[in-house]
Amino acid sequence: MNIKQLEEYCSHLFSDRLTYMSLCQEIAEHFYPERAEITVRKSHGREFASNTMTSYPILVRRELGDQIGQMLRPTNKMWKRMVPKGGEKVDNEGLRWLEQQNQVMHKAMYAGPANFSRATKEADHDFATFGSPIISCTLNRAADNLLYRSWHIRDVVWIEGEEGEDVLVCRKWRPTARDLYITFGDRVSSKVRRMLEKRPFERVRCYHIMVAADLYSEDAKGRPYWSIFYDCTHKEIMQQAAVWMMDYIIPRWQTVSGSQYAFSPATITALPEARMLQAMAFTLLEAGEKATNPPIIATEDVVRSDVALYAGGITWVDQEYDEKLGASLRTLQTDLRGLPFGAEQAQESRELIAQAFYLNKLTLPQRAPEMTAYEVGQRVQEYIRGALPLFEPMEHSYNGKLCEITFERLFRAGVFGAPDNVPRSIKAAGGVEFEFESPLHDAIEEQKGQKFQEAKVLVAEALDLDPNTPRHMIDAQAALREALIGIGIPATWMRSKDDVEDLVADDLQNQSQMAQLEQDQIGADIAAKTAQASQAMERL
Repeated sequence: MNIKQLEEYCSHLFSDRLTYMSLCQEIAEHFYPERAEITVRKSHGREFASNTMTSYPILVRRELGDQIGQMLRPTNKMWKRMVPKGGEKVDNEGLRWLEQQNQVMHKAMYAGPANFSRATKEADHDFATFGSPIISCTLNRAADNLLYRSWHIRDVVWIEGEEGEDVLVCRKWRPTARDLYITFGDRVSSKVRRMLEKRPFERVRCYHIMVAADLYSEDAKGRPYWSIFYDCTHKEIMQQAAVWMMDYIIPRWQTVSGSQYAFSPATITALPEARMLQAMAFTLLEAGEKATNPPIIATEDVVRSDVALYAGGITWVDQEYDEKLGASLRTLQTDLRGLPFGAEQAQESRELIAQAFYLNKLTLPQRAPEMTAYEVGQRVQEYIRGALPLFEPMEHSYNGKLCEITFERLFRAGVFGAPDNVPRSIKAAGGVEFEFESPLHDAIEEQKGQKFQEAKVLVAEALDLDPNTPRHMIDAQAALREALIGIGIPATWMRSKDDVEDLVADDLQNQSQMAQLEQDQIGADIAAKTAQASQAMERL
């Protein structure tokens, strides 16, 4: 596939998903009006949400979007943790290396120029609304910091391979001629260089295409992707390079077979209710206005002035009119008995929308002091079952991919040191992967501590029933170590298994020596007392 064919295929992908973009536009108008520029272009200063009667759908989307960042990436704690791939066991040296590099990676992500917080904040709300945000992770122009950017779903298309991996991602880009020249220098078209003199801020239509190496050119020197910056206006390649990894992370919340595009189960479920709630809000507002400011019936040719309905207003009526024929001005009687029913229906729609956005699943169950460990465990299990549809896709396809690409970029940039410095136990495990600190993950890991306590109670009860029950059925040291790791005790607080075994051996040896000393002391005391008794007998 040459560049011309690649451009034509990308254009086809953009035109082929117009109906999907129409759906996204409607979803955005109901739930995310700030982002509702998918099939239309809004001018600066245009009022958002001017066609809505209630802001409740926008509020629940905002709540879920904010909760994603607060619960999955809280800035006041280390929300990710490097672990050996596949759950392999590593020595204490490996654990300390993982913790140290995790700190290094965290600082790189949250450095000011990296733009991580802003990009993920935007992506969180796209995830809640559309189900598939687009984030790029690259090095900045000076190659001394990471750079994260969030892109509009309108401007990016992609295609999946047979194993579900992204084999092509194309992003529309409209930089100014000045920005193009700053980025690519003399590699831009000669026409762009001429634009710099008189029209430096005129925009140029471009594509950034990332494509699998076998689809474009096999001359990639073993690297799996090509990165191509293409000037669509002047039909010239500005830059192309074989690269080791994809720049873009495209999480999917919920997918359907046969389509590479994802959906948000929250907005898809809540969309009918949002439409109905807007209609009901309009009806209730109109009915409420009629109740407080009812329409007026005026008798023709009797009212001699404008009807003044404001406070202190005077309306002039013909003095010859006979009121026996009916009031010259009277309010139209309306039936308001439907207002309470309409309000109840609107409240029901609000509750359904809140459930569709999982707002009733985001709070951990309360733990009363009188609850037993079993009751707490059952409530936690219920919370896990309810929260899994929300957190599981985010942890694996969102946070996981984000951390993997960040780690790979930093590792190839030498931020973690030379590859030879990686501990042997980490190399033997095949690399690293990530675990995340979320309410769901915390609830799952904390169960290890609860299981440890339950096991202790069961062993004590068994010994009470039968003193001959083997006390060594449970490996207490292994169980305690797993429980401590599960509740988040840092590896630097714990000694390695070999060190613990050496210390236990030293304790046993010291106890043996102390026992021997006590025996020797007892023998010495007995010998002294015997000698004293013998001397006393001799004096007698």
